[in-house]
Amino acid sequence: MQTQPGFRVAVIGATGLVGATMREVLLERNFPISEFLPVASARNVGRSLSFGDREWTVRSLEDACAAAPDFALFSAGGAVSTEWAPRFAAAGTVVIDNSSAWRLDPAVPLVVPEVNGSVLRPDHRLIANPNCTTAQLVVALAPLHAAFGVVRGVVSTYQSVTGTGAAAIAQLEAERQGLPPHPAVYPHPIDRNCIPHCDSFLDSGYTKEEMKVWHETKKILGDPDVAITCTAVRVPVLGGHSESVYLEFARNFTLDAVRHLLEQAPGLTVVDDPQQARYPMPRDAAGHDTVFVGRIRPDLSHPRGLHLWIVADNLRKGAATNAVQIAEHMAALLA
Repeated sequence: MQTQPGFRVAVIGATGLVGATMREVLLERNFPISEFLPVASARNVGRSLSFGDREWTVRSLEDACAAAPDFALFSAGGAVSTEWAPRFAAAGTVVIDNSSAWRLDPAVPLVVPEVNGSVLRPDHRLIANPNCTTAQLVVALAPLHAAFGVVRGVVSTYQSVTGTGAAAIAQLEAERQGLPPHPAVYPHPIDRNCIPHCDSFLDSGYTKEEMKVWHETKKILGDPDVAITCTAVRVPVLGGHSESVYLEFARNFTLDAVRHLLEQAPGLTVVDDPQQARYPMPRDAAGHDTVFVGRIRPDLSHPRGLHLWIVADNLRKGAATNAVQIAEHMAALLA
């Protein structure tokens, strides 16, 4: 990449799965970058990292913060974000954080651009990226909630091992070869299995992952009365996350109206022809930025109930792409 007019952009956690995807998406979407600042753990500092048509030197957090980049995309875990995101923001950097550290802070906007990008202001310096399961869910929920009023919902997720990181992929691949994983990321084998255990369990019996859907959906939709309960399940899949979604509305709907709203909604692609075996699947969603929705049908037990099947690439729309889209919105506001 040649030096060009644009922004100085840091990616914190640049060598991880999400960080690598952030690098891909920045290039694919032609985000204007004059200087790239990759940041990784101490063992990677000083190594070269390819981005665009040149190599860039991996920096430490301290060095990158002192450089005061225009944008910093964080994907290095909650502990790093808790300590360092405010430091970057204090230096004038627009921080877009992919961890759960700041999502529920009332002073920090939690943003899916297609849904609530209008909440962003030029003076925002710390912006939260939602959980991957929430991000794809609200893209489909938002137009339906605006039209019919979502009263409650029940979500069952089928989550890719890529959501746990490179070690989880290694565990799945080792098990498929009949080898013991080192180390094992999950408490049980994941190959040929489904594990109803994403993140740690709380005293309520729900996991942290499941409660993210409960809390984050309310904040993004701007409605504390929306009640979306969740069961999160890890499955031996690499392409993306899938969600079986049941919704109950305050107002009557028709399937034609639902389909029209979903077909017109930004960031959504409707794939819904079950008679021809056409419906969203994670292997088809992999590598795409859109959210796919299908299996659209009324509930048999409730007159205002609706079922959906929602699939998206969790590394892209669930994380990296959404972060870059936020950066694009902020760049436009700062222009």
